[in-house]
Amino acid sequence: METTRQNKISRLIQKDMADILQKEGKDLFQGVLISVTQVRITSDLSIARVYLSVFPSEKGKGIVLEIKKMHAKLRGLLGLKVGKQLRIVPQLDFHLDDSLDYIDNIDRLLKE
Repeated sequence: METTRQNKISRLIQKDMADILQKEGKDLFQGVLISVTQVRITSDLSIARVYLSVFPSEKGKGIVLEIKKMHAKLRGLLGLKVGKQLRIVPQLDFHLDDSLDYIDNIDRLLKE
């Protein structure tokens, strides 16, 4: 169960990380839509798990690997945005959110 503070920080990081990825990813990932679907933060606020949805989904794993390589730069940009609200910017752990693909697969199987 997440505390109110964890929920607030998760929403803040989700909004700001979406803005950062939109600006930074515009040049790097042309023709790809990247959405931050969810952020989960540990109870000590030191690690944030950022779940990304990528369209087209075939490029998802490659895009997430590229974003993981940019980890330090993205954390620095996030620190500039949330530095006044958080004492320590959490480590970012990026994951591919494939729940939409899973739902599409289930729908397709049910229609058959």
